[in-house]
Amino acid sequence: MIKKLLSVFAIATVLVSCQFTETMVLQEDGSGTLSISMDLKEMMAFGNLTKDSSMVKTDTVIRLKDVMREKKDSIATLTKAQQKRLKSIENFNFRTLIDPEKGEMFFDIFTDFKKVSEANDMMSAFEEGGNFFQSSDSETTINTDPKSSGAIGVSYYFKKGKFTRDAYVKDKEVYQTQIDSMKSAEAFMSSMMYKLKYTFPRRIVKASMEDARLTMDGKTIEIEVSMLEYLKNPDLLDLEVELEN
Repeated sequence: MIKKLLSVFAIATVLVSCQFTETMVLQEDGSGTLSISMDLKEMMAFGNLTKDSSMVKTDTVIRLKDVMREKKDSIATLTKAQQKRLKSIENFNFRTLIDPEKGEMFFDIFTDFKKVSEANDMMSAFEEGGNFFQSSDSETTINTDPKSSGAIGVSYYFKKGKFTRDAYVKDKEVYQTQIDSMKSAEAFMSSMMYKLKYTFPRRIVKASMEDARLTMDGKTIEIEVSMLEYLKNPDLLDLEVELEN
């Protein structure tokens, strides 16, 4: 993820703020939606990209399942492990929105799920977005290097009115490499924020984070921390929520 962040913000030479938001809407039966969005409008303003005549209004959605269908012959030549890795993220979709007139640049990955555990690969899919679509003008290729998916995973659990979000390090060696490579960019990344916004089917009666914000109806919880601190300590956004009976 770190390398991708640095490449996305390569035009910035001074501190530019960026907002990441992880949004979940959970239904009573455990189904719902999950998205991770990245708001880059401040980068648009800083880089004067709103005045760039080559920058055109864009609003596109790429569905991984469609791409995999188109690339099925190529995928069939991969190892079973590589095919399994791609299969795990096939239900995710990527949206890119660029509107120079409004000064907007927005990237979003989203999915619907029948049970919340199906969203456990969301972070991997987000990290792999740039790697999966290594595109030229004529072709979209597939990156199957397992180390490109990043070292941080997130698992979700919801049963009998209890919800858990648990972040963990998947690969300690890759994680340490990413942390080491991040040191030179800490000043730049210090203003980036990571926000959780979760909406539940019933009122929240208990949450593990005392400083979390609740909406008036008590069904939505919001938490925001430094992206830099979260990458250094994934447990920072671990969350347990208990809903009313």
